[in-house]
Amino acid sequence: MSYPPPTYHADGGEPTAWLRRSDHPAELDLRHGGAAHFLATGASTSGRFGLYRWDMGPRAGGPDPHFHRTMSESFFILSGTVMLHDGTDWRATGAGDFAHVPEGGIHGFRNESDEPASMLILFAPGAPREAYFTGLVELGEGRWKPTEQELADFFVEHDNHFI
Repeated sequence: MSYPPPTYHADGGEPTAWLRRSDHPAELDLRHGGAAHFLATGASTSGRFGLYRWDMGPRAGGPDPHFHRTMSESFFILSGTVMLHDGTDWRATGAGDFAHVPEGGIHGFRNESDEPASMLILFAPGAPREAYFTGLVELGEGRWKPTEQELADFFVEHDNHFI
């Protein structure tokens, strides 16, 4: 394996780094006292990756096993106990644990514990997951009431294929 071809060709560097402070408010409030933080979206990384912090309240649940055709997904557990599906079974993970799921890999996550849990989710390349997450919140809160076909189309549009 080698480095990819250069994408920056100028002689000197540029002051293009950006910082998101820890006190930046979450973009989405989730059920059970959780929150979703859009740390780096595909739009802000020129499609290279998307990085999200997913804070789950106690017994927050999560998605059933599914896979993506267009992107990998990685999880880094920050705190609490997160159940991760590894394609064959649910596994308890804790702070410092990491999982990588390539395209086509079956996976899922949930918080089944009585304590909050938090993790980072990395998508590569950086698909526009914000609309998917927002749609899920609207669905969960009853603000969006799709037909079965609309819901199926929503999942396909956002590359979520449930097992």
